[in-house]
Amino acid sequence: MKNHYESPLSSRYASDEMQYIFSPDKKFTTWRRLWIALARAEMELGLPVKQSQIDEMEAHIDDIDYALAAQKEKELRHDVMAHIHTFGTLCPSAMPIIHLGATSCYVGDNTDVILMREALVLVRTKLVRVLARLGEFARKYKALPTLGFTHFQPAQLVTVGKRATLWMNELLMDLEEVEYRISSLKLLGSKGTTGTQASFLELFEGDHGKVKALEEKIAAEMGFDAATPVSGQTYSRKMDYGVVSTLSGIAQSASKFATDMRLLCHLKEVEEPFEAHQVGSSAMPYKRNPMRCERICALGRYVMADVMNPAMTAATQWFERTLDDSANKRLSVPEAFLAVDAILNIYENVASGLVVHEKVIERHVLEELPFMASENIMMDAVKKGGNRQELHERIRVLSQEAGRCVKDLGQPNNLIDLIAADPAFGLTREELTAHLEPSRYIGRCPEQVDAFLEEDVAPVLAKYAQALEGEGTELTV
Repeated sequence: MKNHYESPLSSRYASDEMQYIFSPDKKFTTWRRLWIALARAEMELGLPVKQSQIDEMEAHIDDIDYALAAQKEKELRHDVMAHIHTFGTLCPSAMPIIHLGATSCYVGDNTDVILMREALVLVRTKLVRVLARLGEFARKYKALPTLGFTHFQPAQLVTVGKRATLWMNELLMDLEEVEYRISSLKLLGSKGTTGTQASFLELFEGDHGKVKALEEKIAAEMGFDAATPVSGQTYSRKMDYGVVSTLSGIAQSASKFATDMRLLCHLKEVEEPFEAHQVGSSAMPYKRNPMRCERICALGRYVMADVMNPAMTAATQWFERTLDDSANKRLSVPEAFLAVDAILNIYENVASGLVVHEKVIERHVLEELPFMASENIMMDAVKKGGNRQELHERIRVLSQEAGRCVKDLGQPNNLIDLIAADPAFGLTREELTAHLEPSRYIGRCPEQVDAFLEEDVAPVLAKYAQALEGEGTELTV
């Protein structure tokens, strides 16, 4: 029996890969790797740390006794000290030098940065996969005319594929943000209790060069180019805000896509995948609700609201540190990653199986096309000797009449018939009908799609080809 709360992000939505990054195993093994990196650097710089002690620590990175750690934390009321003692129980010879000179944030904050960077790499992989799926869709439908909408009112024609490039372009913007965050994240390093490195300066008997070298060695071992240049006890919580803001950007893009899809589903033009035995409603058997896109919007809303947590935390840190960040940080940062991970999983699933109803799209286009052809019709009539201003007014009046026929009488758009019957235009019905070819009104949509996929998307897919391995995706969408 399950008699305790479980986060839906873990039990329903996020992937195993993302959940592992923020798991206790990943967190506490990273703590131990940081203690080893610290000890190794201290040994190399002349402190009394032995290689045998480091070997002992390395042999027990993954042996975490959670029961003992919980017992020690209950006794000591301090999670880092509890895990120092738990690690030290397995490494008795190394126990005297574990955490030498460090403060709790040495393992806590450095681990948080490491985990955020690993999680961003996973997010980047999933962004690339979504781009690949949408790219295939955009190329397939690059020339299929569809109604464009401004204000959700019919506007000039676009194509189904061109619309997909709008979704993709926003994901490319998000990818740039993710790449920036990955490249710019820095470790806290070994800064000490107030960021002065005083304890390490004492250990190295006033040798500033060794204190600096210690931090450089730790950063290098953990895979970072540098540590933050200055800090209090913690790294600036603006770093968390920047990362979650990037995640919020992805949530915004995905929500925009999902909202468009929900509207298209209402129009019966494009639908998300629907399984053979999927139930849309417990009461209405005929329904095909866009539940996956609705879930994207729901999770996206959560992430966009969540970004306020690190913003307020960053704004309210006092001097060198306060602890009101800790409980909030434990929730807001991992949960944002889990939610975005879930969003991208659903996004890829939807993008991989979009269903396009071409006949419905064509019907909607043809219902509005006479209005869109009116300018070209007017130009033809002018060529036959008509007065442009008078013809403009005639088309305006006739368009209103055709609109009334559609909206008030529920009848087909009869604008072409009305113009054909008006001697002011001097055009036969055949001449007018020639203007009702949708492909004449899509501008450069196919060319724009091709150029976008080749010049903007293909280089990204090639750069991150490894992310697409096993995905059955052509890199040259």
